Amino acid sequence: MSLTPLLLGLYAFAGVCLLLAIAQGRHARRHWRVRKRFAAGHRALWSLVFVLLALLGAFSGTALLGYRRLTGEALVATLDARAIGPRQFAVGIEFPDGSRRDVELAGDDWQLDARVIKWKASAVVLGAQPLYELDRINGRYHAIEDERSLPKSVIALSTHAVPDLWSLKRRFPQQLGFVDADYGSAAYLPMVDGGRYTVTLAAAGGLVARAADAQTDQKIQAATHNE
Repeated sequence: MSLTPLLLGLYAFAGVCLLLAIAQGRHARRHWRVRKRFAAGHRALWSLVFVLLALLGAFSGTALLGYRRLTGEALVATLDARAIGPRQFAVGIEFPDGSRRDVELAGDDWQLDARVIKWKASAVVLGAQPLYELDRINGRYHAIEDERSLPKSVIALSTHAVPDLWSLKRRFPQQLGFVDADYGSAAYLPMVDGGRYTVTLAAAGGLVARAADAQTDQKIQAATHNE
């Protein structure tokens, strides 16, 4: 289910508040010209209130960009891997909206990380659903010694140019009390040549990685037994 109606509602709210702020500002200016100081101050105060509400609506909408509504266990990504060298893989990431990202990873496994946001019970009663955003993908080595010494590959998947709701919650926990929990979740599986994978996220849990077909599952089992 898309977040579009919620985003449109927040931006519409911001636009209405901005129009009201402009109207109140014009009334304040008119009263000031005829020396009605108290009325001018009253209108100016309301103009400021509407400006602050407009900023709140616009900022809230922007903070939610990049997140997707999560209901039940939802598919968050489909991955495919192709070997391009020893412990080097080209990995394609397909998102539910049809977009795709191609990256190169070094290691034995791919690991996908996500940010998850859950709401207070009062917000859930009003229909608020948990949200998630894919954060990064990286290569992972099985051996700790390799993890310390061999090349690492980390690719950001988040596209936020401004602080998002997850970051804001960590910076202002008291002010964003309606957010019940914000946490990270990760899942990983061995990279095999020709492998296809699915990653899902449950409303009450974390990321779950699975082989997308029997061939990939067999290759993973074989790679695990050969270690």
